[in-house]
Amino acid sequence: MKSITLAVSLLFAITVTAAGVNYTSTPIVIDGVSEDAWNNAIWREMPHLMDGVRPSSDNDFEGRYRLLWDDNYLYLQADIRDDVLIDTHPDPTQKYWDDDALEVFIDSDASGGNHQFNHTAFAYHIGLDNQAADYGPDQKAHLYTEHLTSRWQRQTSAPYNIIWEVAIKLFPNSYQEHGNNTPLVLDAHRVIGFMLAYCDNDGSEVREHFMGSHEIQPVNGDKNRGYIDADVFGKITLLPKK
Repeated sequence: MKSITLAVSLLFAITVTAAGVNYTSTPIVIDGVSEDAWNNAIWREMPHLMDGVRPSSDNDFEGRYRLLWDDNYLYLQADIRDDVLIDTHPDPTQKYWDDDALEVFIDSDASGGNHQFNHTAFAYHIGLDNQAADYGPDQKAHLYTEHLTSRWQRQTSAPYNIIWEVAIKLFPNSYQEHGNNTPLVLDAHRVIGFMLAYCDNDGSEVREHFMGSHEIQPVNGDKNRGYIDADVFGKITLLPKK
């Protein structure tokens, strides 16, 4: 029994550290254009259907992403293929999930748990206007755009492809709405809850596809759990500076 327990513990440790994120000594310019520092990051896929129906083709949707970190930011670069870009809701706090949006799930200490109406974790819905919305403790949607810098740009060599870059500040579980909140200083070996998804609408009243980076076990058939439960996030580990 001890050998089985040890094996499971080792497997868990490997699973956590496998999603390592490299440090960058050069801050990333958030402009939707790749730079040399990104060559030190590993691409990861977004193949999992979280809501709606699976895209009919790679042009309809295909996505991958990679991550880097420094003392101040977790950097995200997503390579998204989407043949129709939709942004029909002028108020960025209204039905933002039914427009095309990059959704970044962050749990700064990987503590998990319900975060739907609190800030122990965030589900940043970043719209095509680069504003970021999530629910607050008052059970209403608010903008948290000051938490991040976002920019996306089409690739001229592949017009259905966009490079979307985001620099994200992380906050402790003590974050207070309208408070004087200080972002965390990031350090090596920090384990962070992380998941990435993309809301894809091709012209209907609601999004058709919701694709993500991690497989989610359904609750009563529902896989759209990330905005509620941080336990469904994956985990990343910030690797030491080289």
